[in-house]
Amino acid sequence: MRKSGWAAATGIGSLVLLLAACGGSSGSTAAGSGSAPASSGSSGSAPASSATVAATATKNAASSTASAKPHNSAQPQASTGGVTFPPVGTTVMVVQHSSVGYVLAEANGSVVYTYDKDTKGGAPTCTGSCAAAWPPVTGTPKAGPADTFPGTFGVVKGAGGVEQITYNGLPLYTFKGAKPLSAAGNGVGGVWHVVPLSASDISGA
Repeated sequence: MRKSGWAAATGIGSLVLLLAACGGSSGSTAAGSGSAPASSGSSGSAPASSATVAATATKNAASSTASAKPHNSAQPQASTGGVTFPPVGTTVMVVQHSSVGYVLAEANGSVVYTYDKDTKGGAPTCTGSCAAAWPPVTGTPKAGPADTFPGTFGVVKGAGGVEQITYNGLPLYTFKGAKPLSAAGNGVGGVWHVVPLSASDISGA
């Protein structure tokens, strides 16, 4: 009986050790198995991070593209309000108010004059040194859009073939050095005169 009990005890002890060993091995294996997925999970986190970065970069690029406005180098020209400009070589003549009343002038404000020594329809007689002080009004005459003149404009050949503008057949000149709207040349030498007009020659005046 004692021997059988000892054998039984020994057998139970061996079983406990065997189970303990198996359990340790199983635990170790389980731990090892657990560490492998953890390691696998760790290595799998890198692709997930790269994918996130790539997705964020793509989103930012799309946002930047959407917010960027296309550049149009061919910008439309500023509106001129329907105003048309005369061809090159045209001299616009207008009615201006000066110190001696309403007179004929160029659009830039230069008051124009006639010369007593000229005759209607004749060639200009103010030439050379005279023309240096009294430059001829040249170009193709055109009345200002707001002006209605009682007389008529024309052109006559001046010195050197220059086309000089006339008003009622008389050649027109400006006074060199005169300020805009200045009628300082009126009456000079008793032979220079402005072309008198009136406010009624201006539309809407």
